[in-house]
Amino acid sequence: MDTLYRITPEERVEGSPTPGMAREQAIQTDGMWAGYVTTEAGMASGWHHHGEYESAIYVIEGGIRMEFGPGGEERFDAGPGDFVYVPKHIVHRESDPASQRSLIIVVRAGNGEPVFNVDGPEPE
Repeated sequence: MDTLYRITPEERVEGSPTPGMAREQAIQTDGMWAGYVTTEAGMASGWHHHGEYESAIYVIEGGIRMEFGPGGEERFDAGPGDFVYVPKHIVHRESDPASQRSLIIVVRAGNGEPVFNVDGPEPE
């Protein structure tokens, strides 16, 4: 599409699923994906990566814990106002250590399928 347009919350559609996360796709083009994601307090998503996409995550409300690396041993927490960068092909999972639902915005740049669910983290 070669024009500007607006996507209202009612126009978002279900995004590629990963257990524990509710993804709503707002925009998908040949080189970008953008959406809104909610996670419930205490949840942990399934392990996944985003193939040829690199991702920018912005935490609006609540918090997320990113787990990654060999054996899933590396981790950090992000809270409201934080951005998180996820490179291409990095196996990871998000969890919600907050006592409330978390709301995040995700924008991905790349191509191909945007989500690949896997059995676990990279081997140690």
